[in-house]
Amino acid sequence: MNKIWIITRRELAGYFDSLIAYVIIILFLGLTGYFTWIYQTNVFVAGQADLRVFFGWAYWTLFIFTPAITMRSLSDENRAGTFELLATKPISDFEIVIGKFLAALLMMLAAMACTIPYYITVANLGSVDHGSVLGGYLGLLLVVAAYASIGIFTSSITNNQVVALLTSWVLCFFFHFMFGLSSSAFSGIMADLLNYLSVQTHFNSLMRGVIDSRDLIFFISIVFGGLFLAKTVLSKRNWTN
Repeated sequence: MNKIWIITRRELAGYFDSLIAYVIIILFLGLTGYFTWIYQTNVFVAGQADLRVFFGWAYWTLFIFTPAITMRSLSDENRAGTFELLATKPISDFEIVIGKFLAALLMMLAAMACTIPYYITVANLGSVDHGSVLGGYLGLLLVVAAYASIGIFTSSITNNQVVALLTSWVLCFFFHFMFGLSSSAFSGIMADLLNYLSVQTHFNSLMRGVIDSRDLIFFISIVFGGLFLAKTVLSKRNWTN
């Protein structure tokens, strides 16, 4: 666990040293703040003391920013050839993948934590459903975890950050939007399957304040799948070398 934490701290330091963290946090707060408090569909127009407007826009902004955070995680190591240096250390592929995943997760968690004043403000405006708000934040965290794992995987298969970013966006877009949209064109088992594969289906469920084991299993499965594939790619690299 100590080795994982060392890698996590190294990655987090890299985010803040290169200003990536500050840019992402400022853009995230700027976009969600504008659409939550200023845009024509803002909280005041909704007339209810809740953060559904914020969660709706945060859902899309995190889809954009999470792959941008993870695109350099392993592609940079591939490009710079620093995996050879890591290979001389008593660090497993699993620890490398988990460390980089946790760094991306903590980075985006910091961005979401900066929106807590939104919660406090809405709570002072009226009677807020705290369960719904907490469920929404949990949903955002799970969405970030799922997309970060996919981003770590796509970063492991190339040494080009742009290719990693675009590939991650394409894969995430299917879960984020396409599966849910496609479900309406089918019926029966196929419609149910596509609907289940839609991230928005599970996010909406959590945003209602309902913690369903099926939603948790869905997100955990994506996280496990993405990290397992990334670890497999790294293991194959070591075997080839």
